[in-house]
Amino acid sequence: MHSLQAPSAVVMIRPHAFASNPETRDDNAFQTLANRSAEATSAAARNEHDRAVEQLRNAGVTVHVFDDLGDNDTPDSVFPNNWFSTHPGGHVAIYPMFVPSRRRERRMDVIEMLKRDYRVQDVIDYSGLEQDNLALEGTGAMVLDHVGRIAYTVKSNRADPVLLERFCTHFNYEPIAFEARDAQGRDVYHTNVLMGIGTHYALICLDMITDPERRATVRARLEESGRRVIDLTHEQISEFAGNAIELTGRDGLVLALSSRALAALRPDQIDIIQDSATPLPLSVPTIETAGGSVRCMIAGIHLSRR
Repeated sequence: MHSLQAPSAVVMIRPHAFASNPETRDDNAFQTLANRSAEATSAAARNEHDRAVEQLRNAGVTVHVFDDLGDNDTPDSVFPNNWFSTHPGGHVAIYPMFVPSRRRERRMDVIEMLKRDYRVQDVIDYSGLEQDNLALEGTGAMVLDHVGRIAYTVKSNRADPVLLERFCTHFNYEPIAFEARDAQGRDVYHTNVLMGIGTHYALICLDMITDPERRATVRARLEESGRRVIDLTHEQISEFAGNAIELTGRDGLVLALSSRALAALRPDQIDIIQDSATPLPLSVPTIETAGGSVRCMIAGIHLSRR
């Protein structure tokens, strides 16, 4: 079974110097400070990552793991979905990042592996635009509907509008951008904290979209694509319920999300997911202190195997 939306192979980065990043704390309201030593925090994050890889592989997902040995000072490297993305037809994009420490996460060995094991036709590298202080942080900044060819994007300093237009022109997506705020009125920094799109359903906190007209448009476009909309609450978003990714496993579709996220969902919401996919909860509490969850840890490979 093949799903355009749900890849069967992913890239994950194994962290050796994981930490909550002071450079991104200003606009990432999801970060919390761990009260453990740096070594203990880093070891806990590595264990959570390794266990998640094991569970994904047990479900039949192909996981390409790359070690980040921590010598580049990249505290957020466990979140590779921000610096590159892959697209059906053999296309790869490399993105400009908002803060310097995250720019150091880009690594050519990942791109070389993709070229070796998958059919890659072209790699479009936008990262040089960092010199102009422009950022477009991959599938954190954009939640992509690969079937309907729509790039849902929260307006933020992590998603430059000009760059969004350029990406959409190159990769043939329609941009749908909107402003979003949390319950405290703070701007949302990444789109993938408030929404995730599966094959037959979409998780989204419509309430966070500030403009009622935009909100109605987003709901309509999701429903037009034949998906059932699972409308999340602000509380569920703060438990990372929107930060989920659908993958194709051995026995069909799975929804990878954190244990905390699954615990925050209501039975009726889980029923909608289970109509087409099996929830796969991964326990990543230490990694979540950096302000990202399971979706951020997984870079999907939407390419054909060689």
